[in-house]
Amino acid sequence: MSSSDFRQIAIRTESGKAERLFRAAVSAFCSLTRPSRREIGQLEDLTLPLFDDVPVESRRYVAAALSECEYAPAALVRRLCEESVDVAAPLLIRSRAVSDIDLIALIGRHGLPHARAISRRKDLNPTIADLIRALERPTLVRVRDPEAAPAQSLAVKTKATADSAETQQTPGVAAENARRRLRSMMHTGDEALAAKVDAFPGADTYVKLRETALTGNAAFFQTALADALDIDFSIARSLTANQNYAPLLAALRSLDFSEDRAFLITVAVYPGLFPHPQAIRTYLDRYRLLHRDAALDKVRGWKAETLSRTARDASPTNVDSRKTSNSDEADAPGLRASSRK
Repeated sequence: MSSSDFRQIAIRTESGKAERLFRAAVSAFCSLTRPSRREIGQLEDLTLPLFDDVPVESRRYVAAALSECEYAPAALVRRLCEESVDVAAPLLIRSRAVSDIDLIALIGRHGLPHARAISRRKDLNPTIADLIRALERPTLVRVRDPEAAPAQSLAVKTKATADSAETQQTPGVAAENARRRLRSMMHTGDEALAAKVDAFPGADTYVKLRETALTGNAAFFQTALADALDIDFSIARSLTANQNYAPLLAALRSLDFSEDRAFLITVAVYPGLFPHPQAIRTYLDRYRLLHRDAALDKVRGWKAETLSRTARDASPTNVDSRKTSNSDEADAPGLRASSRK
């Protein structure tokens, strides 16, 4: 689809009806067998400025049309998914342009209505399916497939029940399960190459932070965070030392991560702080409202503290005191000897 095509559409709808232009542009795009990136970008440039002037019926029409489109423009799809579920449902159920991380963020922002539509997706990630079941029935315990039950002996069933109870009571098991599930979701496609054990040469900052957070080893993540912010390790360790993610939120905002990436890292570090959609929604709202300049000011303060500690360690006063201490220790035997005379 060329620029002239869009101009022709605009000419035919010169009556000023944004709705007709919006519908016509999407219909023309959906007729393309394999649109180019340029054509996808053109559609977004045309439709997104019109979005707020388009009635709900047209948004619903466009969402249904794009849900069947293999190469739907991601920005427009995301905008439609933020609408009420009666508009977004076709995309939530069928669109390939919505990733697993997008689905988690949508559940966090919109709760059960969106979650129930997402649950109807084919080949839905089991982790997301479990999350939706937990939201609908918080006390629901996942059990084995009923068809497999007759094949189990009573002893096996008893052991499974005991193991389940032990898992629920063992400290840290739930957190590790959350990390493991997130890790399995993210280790797909090309990104899996960045997660090798001999990592992370050449990997970007986000991948380093994400992978070290998902190890469950706090020291690994704190080291990566110190490197990313160029601050002292002890300061990076203090940012995640308690159950308050505010300092980490500022650190991630200073790195200009998208809210989805920031949330993934934070939930890997603090899996127990997000037991329900409202907690996720609160985090995303706080992250979105935190101005990057304010976050950078905090990081500058941490860097200043790092420089201050380095200067103190290397100051002549400390060196002289160490020398004095050493000389006192050298003179001590003589003093003790004279005292014995």
